[in-house]
Amino acid sequence: MKKLINRPQDVVAESLRGFALAHSGKVRVDHDLATVYRAERPLLGTVGLVSGGGSGHEPLHAGFVGHGMLSAACCGQVFTSPVPDQVVAATQQVDAGAGVLHLVKNYTGDVMNFEMAAEIVADTADIEVATVVLDDDVAVQDSTWTAGRRGTGATVFAEKLAGAAAEEGRPLAEVAAIARHVNENARSMGMAIAPSTVPTAGKPNFTLGEDEMELGVGIHGEPGRATVPYAPAADIARQLAEPVLADLPFAGGDRALVLLNGMGATPLIELYLMYGEVAAILAGHGIEVVRPLVGNYITSLDMAGCSLTVLRADDELLRLWDAPVETPALRWGR
Repeated sequence: MKKLINRPQDVVAESLRGFALAHSGKVRVDHDLATVYRAERPLLGTVGLVSGGGSGHEPLHAGFVGHGMLSAACCGQVFTSPVPDQVVAATQQVDAGAGVLHLVKNYTGDVMNFEMAAEIVADTADIEVATVVLDDDVAVQDSTWTAGRRGTGATVFAEKLAGAAAEEGRPLAEVAAIARHVNENARSMGMAIAPSTVPTAGKPNFTLGEDEMELGVGIHGEPGRATVPYAPAADIARQLAEPVLADLPFAGGDRALVLLNGMGATPLIELYLMYGEVAAILAGHGIEVVRPLVGNYITSLDMAGCSLTVLRADDELLRLWDAPVETPALRWGR
């Protein structure tokens, strides 16, 4: 294992120290609880947004803390859920009198710990909490890490769109409804051509032959639909797009937000090539891609591969998507 680290057990803490220094004008970090907050205090009367999960998926979630997206992100150890104490503290700190929305990827540890935190807050503080669980991955119904579908790329869309609604001063029920609408109208599928290596493990978390790829892989390296023969990009694009479109049927003329996401080790030259293939497939189905996003947004350490997320978009979602955002990883309109 060759990585730019000191001790494997210190990776998350030391990464957060560097993150805080690099983005000191945008965020502040509670290093004791490994939680990232907006640099500015919450605006009175606005809904707070808290998300989080295991580290190793950067820029998710810490990179999306800031104006127009999250109020706070709780960072677990690599591929490990944050603990309830982190979520409780974040919820209390970002509450500005209008309640707090928890955005939770559907992984067993994340769901359980956010649920426990919401119960603790309900018992100890006068804060209204709403929870939206994201489960957009069409690859498998149940996996090593979940009961039900996994939460993947739709999380980026939900954090942006619900964040924009919160910035408008909309009530908690409406902000949560936006996130649920995103989840209901988004589908994702991923693949890998090489595994990732967790620093504390020191070895790849799965194996693939030279002529193999994993179709439907999870963001922790958990198995997907099948290990299949490696194929050219055009074929891979079809194997990602067809299950997504079959699970969420589109009509000709529908508009879509599309995320072509890198898993961490795939260069942009390949991601843009893959997006070209995907765009052609979507156009062939009469789908208009109105806002493409290409790059590393929800990664799996140094896994090589990509994922596709397609969100059926209406005028309201497009307006919220175009609203100003300023975070370490996503910025426009300010």
